[in-house]
Order: sequence, then C-alpha cells, then structure tokens
Amino acid sequence: MTSLRLAVPIVLVAAAVAGCITYFVAPDPPKPIEAGRRLPPTVPNVTDRPAAGISTNILRPSTEEHIDAFQRAADAILKRAQNATAAAGEPLVTGPIPLVTRPVPLPRRRPIPRP
Repeated sequence: MTSLRLAVPIVLVAAAVAGCITYFVAPDPPKPIEAGRRLPPTVPNVTDRPAAGISTNILRPSTEEHIDAFQRAADAILKRAQNATAAAGEPLVTGPIPLVTRPVPLPRRRPIPRP
C-alpha cells in the first residue's frame, strides 16, 4: 500500500520534469505571417480580352425552357410521393396536422406483487 502512495507522486514529478525539459529544448514556435504582404492571385485575369478559340457567345435557356424543366421536376417529385404513400398504405398529408383534442391517458400504477 505504501508503494502505491509513493508511486503516484513519483509519476507526477517525473511528468513535470519531462515537460520542463521539453519546454526548454524544443525549438521556438513559428512566427506569424506579416499581414502587409499580399498573396499572388490564384486565378488569372481573363476579363480584359477573350482567349483565342473560346467562344464568347453563351446560349442561355429561355424562360419557357426553365418553366418546362421546373414543371417536369415537380411532376416527377409528386409522382414519387404518391407511389411512396401507396406503398406505405397511408394517405398523403395535404393539410395541417390536427392537434390532439382529448387528454392523453397516463398509465396506471400497478400494485406491488406479494409472494
């Protein structure tokens, strides 16, 4: 029992000595970077003139094409929702969820079984 009482302080003192030695022997931490220097740009400036061989005429879809694509996506989502509810056997909730209008019964206490 006395050896355990001595072992704990000895381990703590050894850890403290190792920490002090590491602190004095370790090299200095890196110095922060100066905020005045600017980094070089990562993306070249291409707004001045177009490069040779690259078309500047970009065709954008019209509003009608956007509407058609949106309608197709909405139809696909609604069709999947109907299939999912049919597989679950429950109707699709279309309105607000009704609140409980009656009190919820609490479980009754059971008597302690006597032998």
